[in-house]
Amino acid sequence: MASLLSYIPVVNRLIPAGDDQKPAINVAPVEVHDVETAPERRPRTLKHLLRANHVNHAILYHNLEFDNHMAHILCSAYLLGASAEQLHHIYDTEAAFLEPWQDSPQEIVEDDWRDFLGDKRYQRAYVDFFEDALASRASYYEWKKVMEKYMFHGKNPLVNGLIGGLGHPLIHLGYAYEMNNKEIAIEALALAATQYNFLHKYIDDPSYTQPSPIGHASPAELLDKLSADSRFDGLFTEPGFKNIQPAFERHEALLLEYWNAWRPDLAAAAGDATKQFEQSQEAAAALLVATVPPGTHAYNFFFVHALTTSHAVRILLPVLPPQFRFGLVRAWWLLVLAVYVAELRPRIDPDYVSLDVGGKTWAYVVERGLNSEWATDAHYVKAIRALKEAANTWGDVHERYLASAVRFVDDFRGWTR
Repeated sequence: MASLLSYIPVVNRLIPAGDDQKPAINVAPVEVHDVETAPERRPRTLKHLLRANHVNHAILYHNLEFDNHMAHILCSAYLLGASAEQLHHIYDTEAAFLEPWQDSPQEIVEDDWRDFLGDKRYQRAYVDFFEDALASRASYYEWKKVMEKYMFHGKNPLVNGLIGGLGHPLIHLGYAYEMNNKEIAIEALALAATQYNFLHKYIDDPSYTQPSPIGHASPAELLDKLSADSRFDGLFTEPGFKNIQPAFERHEALLLEYWNAWRPDLAAAAGDATKQFEQSQEAAAALLVATVPPGTHAYNFFFVHALTTSHAVRILLPVLPPQFRFGLVRAWWLLVLAVYVAELRPRIDPDYVSLDVGGKTWAYVVERGLNSEWATDAHYVKAIRALKEAANTWGDVHERYLASAVRFVDDFRGWTR
């Protein structure tokens, strides 16, 4: 098996799969956009802005409730073709909402680094700790060595908790690998540590994985069934992120029925795991766009995270150590179910998305992503990039991803919450 450490950063090379055997979910590695040593102005601009954000702005802010999305929107816009001037404009707009770093209650050292997992007050301490590890003689500024030690090793490894914080650590980690960027990588580790929560146990503890009375179905079929499942009726009166933990406290067994009803790992022996992952990306796109009745413009802020975390999974699958790949896919599915229930299970209707795009192409979608009034909205730009990458991954023969993207950019008027 090839090690993650065997990768040598080269501008615009492919991330190696990291495994001599054909992966059970066979998606090609994505292109790496290494801007660290690129001489052109546009990549230099991105490099400097990512570094400025890392130095100046906390990764969590507004009473530690909100995530710093600067790296997400800068990288997404860059990959869509944003100019240096557009990147500066994005930075200035996003920075206006961010906050400077605050000292943590104490420093973190090697002997106690796991003692403060899930405590957001230690965000600065975790960044300092992982940066010290990066500068150590053991790593010599090779961030993948730090990642391998702290993300993938030990009991209950951090990788199994990446869906904490609505999946922001997972999204951040995807950009770290796609951009080969040490600042984003350190931030991803710190986010994984500070947003570590109870959800990791479902991946770490195999006893939660059991045969489902539902049987087996695709993500889209299961979400359709879940939307009509009366056992969840009246669980919450209002939608919201605050519902996620109570949903598990009150209805864990029901949620796990649906979680265990989609098992791409069991399909690997039949060679069907890749198709099932493709279906999961289709479901993620539908959850964002096909839950919005025409004329309502009601795009759900939480559902977009199902799509952008799916994009991160797609980026990471070829580079993760093989033993964590199916766990990551199953963690994503658990997050999707949690968010869907927390948002009161709106019906997904494919008829909401017309396949007649009126001659519009991806060039039109990208132009809207970079030049519309929403071009500085991180989640809007990330969603466009995720849809475009899914189309590139699977071919989009029937242009369903393009149709979803056109519907999204033409109909978007802001997030419902």
